[in-house]
Amino acid sequence: MALRINTADVLGGDRVAMARAITLVENQLPEGEALLQSLFPHTGRAYRIGVTGPPGAGKSTLTNKLAVEYRRNGRTVGIIAVDPTSPFTGGAVLGDRVRMSDVELDSGVFIRSMASRGSLGGLSKTAAEAADVLDAAGMDIILMETVGVGQSELDIARAADTTLVVLVPESGDAVQAMKAGLMEIADIFVMNKADRAGAEQAMQAITTILGLRQGTTPQPPVIATAALEGKGVTGVAEAIERHRASLQAGDGLARRRHERLEQRVADLVIDRVRRHLWTSERRQLLSQGVAEILRGTRTPYDVAHELVRSF
Repeated sequence: MALRINTADVLGGDRVAMARAITLVENQLPEGEALLQSLFPHTGRAYRIGVTGPPGAGKSTLTNKLAVEYRRNGRTVGIIAVDPTSPFTGGAVLGDRVRMSDVELDSGVFIRSMASRGSLGGLSKTAAEAADVLDAAGMDIILMETVGVGQSELDIARAADTTLVVLVPESGDAVQAMKAGLMEIADIFVMNKADRAGAEQAMQAITTILGLRQGTTPQPPVIATAALEGKGVTGVAEAIERHRASLQAGDGLARRRHERLEQRVADLVIDRVRRHLWTSERRQLLSQGVAEILRGTRTPYDVAHELVRSF
């Protein structure tokens, strides 16, 4: 049975309508696209913050405490927490909510856990669209927490206005490995669990690596926190506001959002081409082409060109 959703209910912040809308989007149902089209003109007001980093760094705890901080300042908060999907069952634990007990009953906070569904970029494919639903529903702040693969989470940099990379003192090897990965997408580094031994050295290592980067852009700040105790979280929120102000002072925010929409349209085009390309006839062409490749009478490039021409 199809979910019946009134667009006005979503725009009015009705929590049941918001939850159903995200379900439509996440399941990529035809009704979901129609709903997104009606909601999109009402987006663009929320500020989107990405929270990423290696597993176990405390991303969910930090997200929880940031939500508390924003609620203390009277802002409404939407949280999208992406959990890894099992490659065997397709299911997900969706356990991030366990670490968000401070805000799960707050009427000014909407939490949605989503399965990554095989996405390698740290976000589920529909997380950005779910953020559009929360944006249209009037959320002031949207916190987007990634799976936490820790190396190539470029999706979050495209989806967020400000990106936090959360590390812990034991992340020394990760810091070295991510010089061309997370190091490039971070607007703010958070050294969580900074009450542990080695935190100062790890922060210094990050600062040193940042100093070796070429370019004239300001270095991202490195902020120490112990999120479980709430220590340093206010400093993170203040750093986010400073970054937001610096983006708004020039064309940084507009440029990021322009790039985000370019990527969104490109992804939609690729998705539609993929869906329309692979008809049963073209799959038969592919199978025949591979057989000819194996016999040595054709090359993969010949078969690819034929498929494209047929499309």
